[in-house]
Amino acid sequence: MKKHIAVVALAAAAAVALAGCAGSPGSSSSDAHVDLTFWHGYTEADGKVLDQIVKDFNASQTKVTITTQTKTWAVIDDTMLPALSAKKGPDLVAMTSDRLPVYAQKKALVDLDDFYDQSSSNTAQLKDQAVAMETVDGKRYGVPSGFVPLSVIYNKKLFAEAGIDAFPTTWDEWVADAEKLTKDTNGDGTPEQYGLVLPDHQTVGNGIWPSLFAGNGGSITNEAGTKSTIDSAANRETLEYWTKAVTEDGISPTGVDGIAADKLFTAGKTAMEIGGPWMASVAEGAGIDYGIAAIPAGPKAQTASAIGISLGVTAQTDDTERRAAEQFLAYFNEKSVATKWALGSGWPPLRTDVTASDVDQNPTVATLTGLPGTTIPLLPGVVNSADVLTAVDTATQKALAGGDPAELLESADASVRSALR
Repeated sequence: MKKHIAVVALAAAAAVALAGCAGSPGSSSSDAHVDLTFWHGYTEADGKVLDQIVKDFNASQTKVTITTQTKTWAVIDDTMLPALSAKKGPDLVAMTSDRLPVYAQKKALVDLDDFYDQSSSNTAQLKDQAVAMETVDGKRYGVPSGFVPLSVIYNKKLFAEAGIDAFPTTWDEWVADAEKLTKDTNGDGTPEQYGLVLPDHQTVGNGIWPSLFAGNGGSITNEAGTKSTIDSAANRETLEYWTKAVTEDGISPTGVDGIAADKLFTAGKTAMEIGGPWMASVAEGAGIDYGIAAIPAGPKAQTASAIGISLGVTAQTDDTERRAAEQFLAYFNEKSVATKWALGSGWPPLRTDVTASDVDQNPTVATLTGLPGTTIPLLPGVVNSADVLTAVDTATQKALAGGDPAELLESADASVRSALR
C-alpha cells in the first residue's frame, strides 16, 4: 500500500507552491453553489458504495455538488502533489493512512482541528485509535474512512480434517494447531500443506510483524513516533519464537511476501493466513469455506495493527470550499451513513456506537466488529513510515533465513532511528 512520489524534485516544488494554495477568508461567496472534486482509490464494490453515499449527499441539499473520480491508490500518490500545485487537484481525497503524514508535512492537507471541535462534525463517537491515525504533530488532518484490525482467515474444511473444532486463542495453541495442520504426505521435507503462512516481508499493510511484536509487549517506536524501540528484549523473544516455529517446527514456508501468502491460501495449500476483510471475498471466489478470527494473544497482550484509509481536505480549497468539504465529512460520519458504509464496504464501523448487531446483515463485518483484543494504528504520524517498515522487513526476512535476531534488531534500530530524524 505504500507508494512513493515518483519525482522528488517535483514533489518538493509542489510543496512550496501548496503553501499558498488555500484561499483567504471571504474569497468566495457563502451563497454561491460549490462544486468539489473527490479522488478515491476504492475500486471494488466499496467504491460503488462510496459513490452512492456521495450521490445521496448531493441529493440531501442544494448548495454543494461533489464529483468523484476513482483512481488507484498508486495514481493518487503519484499525481496529487503536482495536480494541487497546478490547482487542478482534488478538493477531497482518500489516501492510505501511512501517506497522510507525508501530505500533512508538505502542507497539501488542511488542519481539521476546528472541524473536530464542532458538535455538528459527528466525530465525537469515532474510535479514538482511528482518529489517532489522522494525527500529525498533535493536529488532525483527516477523518477515517477505514480502520480495520488484521485478523486470521482460516480454512474450516482443513480444520475439520485435522480434528480442530475451535480456533486457537494463544500463540502456543496457534503453533500447536499449525503443526497439526501441516502435512508432508510424501516425506520429501517440503509440506504439501502448511498450517500457517507467515510472510516474512512485505506483509499485508506491513502490519503483521508489528502486531506480533505488540503481542509480546514490544513496539517499533515510542507512542509519539519519535524514538526507536525496536531493539528490545521483548522483540528479540518474539523474533526468536516465530523463527523457531517457522524454520524448526515447519509450520510455514519461508521467503514469502503478502501476495504469495494470498495465493497459497486460495490454492488450499495453507490452513491459515493473516489478512484484511477483502480476503473474505477472495476466499469465496476460490470456493473456500472460511472463518475469521482474531490474531491469537501473545504472552503480554492480544492486539492487532490496523489497516487504515483517511479522508482529507486539500490545501487547494478556499474557505467556502473547505466548509463544503467539511459538510460532507460530517454527513459521512453520521451514524446511519457510517452503518451503510460499513455494510457495503466490508470494513468494520468507525463509530463506537455502531455494534456488531447493527451490521449483522454482513457476517464478515459483524465478525470483525466483535473481534476481541486491542486494535492499534500503525506508526501514526510518522512521516517516513515506509523506511521504518523497510527496516522491520529486513530484520524479519533475514531472521527467518537464518540470521541472528539480536544482531538484526540492533541493525534495524539504527535504520529506524535514521528514518525518524
